[in-house]
Amino acid sequence: MSYSHNEVKPYGQTATKKNQVEGMFDNIAPYYDFLNRLLSLGIDKSWRRKAIQQLAADQPKVILDVATGTADVAIAMAHKLPVEKIVGLDLSNEMLVVGGKKINKANLQHIISLQQGDSENLPFEDNTFEAITVAFGVRNFENLERGLSEMQRVLKPGGKVVVLEFSRPRIFPFKQLFNLYFKYILPLIGRVTSKDPKAYKYLYESVQAFPDGLQFVNVLDKTGFKSNQCIPLSLGICSIYVGEK
Repeated sequence: MSYSHNEVKPYGQTATKKNQVEGMFDNIAPYYDFLNRLLSLGIDKSWRRKAIQQLAADQPKVILDVATGTADVAIAMAHKLPVEKIVGLDLSNEMLVVGGKKINKANLQHIISLQQGDSENLPFEDNTFEAITVAFGVRNFENLERGLSEMQRVLKPGGKVVVLEFSRPRIFPFKQLFNLYFKYILPLIGRVTSKDPKAYKYLYESVQAFPDGLQFVNVLDKTGFKSNQCIPLSLGICSIYVGEK
């Protein structure tokens, strides 16, 4: 089955993808962290850790975390990097509410600030951030190239972008097992737990439609990033993409 990245929406074809994604994450926000741990069998934490390690040598002081969600990556970066300021931006206010509570609990309000906003129209000046991260967010962009171009705009020259995103395993029989889990088992768990069956059906469809691997590296090239690379994790379930301005 083939999908166009922009055509895959959580709730059919009525509203824009952007509005639907915002509504979907508002719906599942209370269950999001729990489901992430459960559905990835806890591996998502190590994926985030490996993504953050890509910035260790650069020691950026001012970082933008796009599609920050419940602020997992922002909080982890505040612990792991000698960072002075992290701005977490997300479409979904409900996800930011959950993230804000976690930041307060971790006593990181002096480093991390959260704001609601659109990743395809970033409310920042050119050349503002030394690094930009996105974990499991670019797949949800309505216009992928516009979102990446905006990140390139607000990144300082020499700055690095690190994107963590689901990809499609290619190895037999792992590919078949993964598709079975993603297409049937994961939506079932999501339906029972989060009361939003469409959200986890969308997860499978959006991963299938997403231009992963070298295709995504090509999109990074096209939107002005340099030295772009793809690092597959966990037999290709997930990939880290790194580029520079």
